[in-house]
Amino acid sequence: MLFQILDAALSSTTARSGDWLACKPGCHQCCVGVFPISQFDAENLRSALTQADPATAARIHIRATASRARLTRDFPGDPTTGQLFTHPDHESAFDDFANDEPCPVLDPTTGTCDLYAARPIQCRTFGPPIRNEDNALGVCELCFINAPETEVVRCEMDQSWRPLEDSLIAAAEQRTGLEGPTLIAFALLPITP
Repeated sequence: MLFQILDAALSSTTARSGDWLACKPGCHQCCVGVFPISQFDAENLRSALTQADPATAARIHIRATASRARLTRDFPGDPTTGQLFTHPDHESAFDDFANDEPCPVLDPTTGTCDLYAARPIQCRTFGPPIRNEDNALGVCELCFINAPETEVVRCEMDQSWRPLEDSLIAAAEQRTGLEGPTLIAFALLPITP
């Protein structure tokens, strides 16, 4: 249900944004550089991977294995479980961590997502104007170029779905026994709680 609500909110902001929104298939700048995902998103990705056609699943598995190997050494968290930020200094270390690492679900040939229907919330909401945890309104650097602030505000994405997301994250954490964020490369491979 959350994804339907998000898709409706995204459709609304996309319609209002018009040409200001540069997002389209093949534009994948936002797919390079790691970002935290919730345990809810991790569950959805794992489920989608088991339902993907075998050839696609095999390619994703190869990319995720290679990505995880590159990320493990300096992982700002517990690389065994994939949990980020297990020590206070990890959040500041994350700022400069793996900013050039491509998402393992990104098809490098087409520049599209191999698990698009199960993409994380961060992926679904990146691009259009959306408020962050500090209540600042942000957009993708490729979108709303030279747009007046009033235009950005007019196109802001409705986030009334956040409480539902919070409850789904809490339920996923209870099911998995893992708390807090992880990375896509770690979410896609077997984890050890």
